Amino acid sequence: MTISQQHSPVVIVGAGPSGLMMAAQLLRYGVQPVIIDSKQGPTSHSKALAVQARSMEIYRQMGVIDKVLNDGKRGGGVQFNQEGTEVASLSLANVGETQTAFPFIQMYPQSKNERLLLDFITLNCCPVYWNTSLLSLSQDADKVTLQLQSGEDKQTITCDWLIGADGAHSTVRKQLNIPFNGDTYQHQFYLADIKIDADFGDKVNLFLSKKGFAGFFPMPDERSYRVVGNLPDEFDKKDELQIEEVLPHLRDVTKQQIIVEHTNWFTTYRLHHRMADKFREQRCFLIGDAAHIHSPVGGQGMNTGLQDAYNLAWKLAGVVNDRLKASVLGSYAQERMPVAKDLLNTTDRIFKMILSRNWFINLLKKYLLPIALKWVWRKPNLREAFFKRVSQTGIAYRHSPINLNLSHATLIKAGDRLPYLKVFDEKRQLETDLHEWCSKPGFTLICLGKLKELDLFTVAKWITQNYGANLNFFYLPPSAKNQHIFDAFEIKENQKKALIIRPDMHIGFLNDVVDIDMMDNYLLNVVGFKSEVSSL
Repeated sequence: MTISQQHSPVVIVGAGPSGLMMAAQLLRYGVQPVIIDSKQGPTSHSKALAVQARSMEIYRQMGVIDKVLNDGKRGGGVQFNQEGTEVASLSLANVGETQTAFPFIQMYPQSKNERLLLDFITLNCCPVYWNTSLLSLSQDADKVTLQLQSGEDKQTITCDWLIGADGAHSTVRKQLNIPFNGDTYQHQFYLADIKIDADFGDKVNLFLSKKGFAGFFPMPDERSYRVVGNLPDEFDKKDELQIEEVLPHLRDVTKQQIIVEHTNWFTTYRLHHRMADKFREQRCFLIGDAAHIHSPVGGQGMNTGLQDAYNLAWKLAGVVNDRLKASVLGSYAQERMPVAKDLLNTTDRIFKMILSRNWFINLLKKYLLPIALKWVWRKPNLREAFFKRVSQTGIAYRHSPINLNLSHATLIKAGDRLPYLKVFDEKRQLETDLHEWCSKPGFTLICLGKLKELDLFTVAKWITQNYGANLNFFYLPPSAKNQHIFDAFEIKENQKKALIIRPDMHIGFLNDVVDIDMMDNYLLNVVGFKSEVSSL
């Protein structure tokens, strides 16, 4: 299909989860992107499976969370097995109950995530140009020029901004000559979507053995699992391997007579851990696997790519819509590169330990690991810390240049994700939560404490005259039913607090007073709102 517009504000290369989320978020802000992919169409095969709480919060904000919950399956926890014997069972029930509306891991395959996002952008009249490949790109101070090919047809188009969401072998990254540093794991791995004659329940079952490892991840259908494991050395160079050839090894690792009733998908692959030197080159950005790839430990990869898009989209939309200065775009790499680097290091260390054949490490895995896991799980604060990391709700951007912390509070600071706190609406006599207050596109101002009616009117007038729909406003006076919110933000009696929440639900501004001049300074000089925004 030939692309009709010769120039687009944004072109996205790659219609995987990251690229589709980028398109969906831009559409929420009224930006119509062009999205292309070299594949013939959406695929039913995908390696990623777990959707973490932070991603579900994004889906809730988009209004599509019910589909994710109804079409997926909750992971009940993790069970560790050594040589076929259970050594530790960790339940995720209620672990993150106070941290998020979604205190669990949802098994919802990448293919379903893609279909969900594809439906969202289709409803917003944004097609995907399948079977369209990027041949080359060049850029100058004003635009990016792209050479594309669809079938036998070649086409040249331009755009203001280019997003590389085209995976580990990213053409965008290669065209930009950005190094992709890291390594490839020595072993070859297999992945199978199968229905078996056994039922492992709703927990992820990890089998550790001297001969390797295997992970069984529950799928939505009964007795259906995504199985990931390492292949024996003798299979390393064998082509077109079939699942029947791997079953004896899988039975050796699990010490169970597993019978496969049906195979939906089986593939072998190698795993890499790499990260791009830069996430941006002039008018081009990298997100998702084009920017970083790592081992599947903890189900973090797809979720990290979704959040890359979530972080960048509102900033880019603000620039495209001429509401924000282009300087805000520098914060994307400053915020997301440390997250990717930390994730890469953490998953690499854990994965190397799982795969290690060192006799001492194997002794530690056999005798010390079960004791350590059970001890950690008995400590509520350590369980919560574990959930924060796995769910990605603990990611913060405290050192970001687009945050301003003017509060003496020590527990919550600018840059943190807005905590999930329930709110009792006194007027409507209904329970809601702070995240729901941030469901509309744009920034959200939340004033906590007792304000005079004239002060509220002045704040509302300032917003209307200067920011309009770009800044939503909520006010919460003190009350017994909402005291927990005031406690969380360390607000003493007769004190006030002003929070400006960024569109990605991170706190951008935190102050112990409600001061219009200070809030205006934050929005204009820190975030980079254009002063003429009121005329837009």
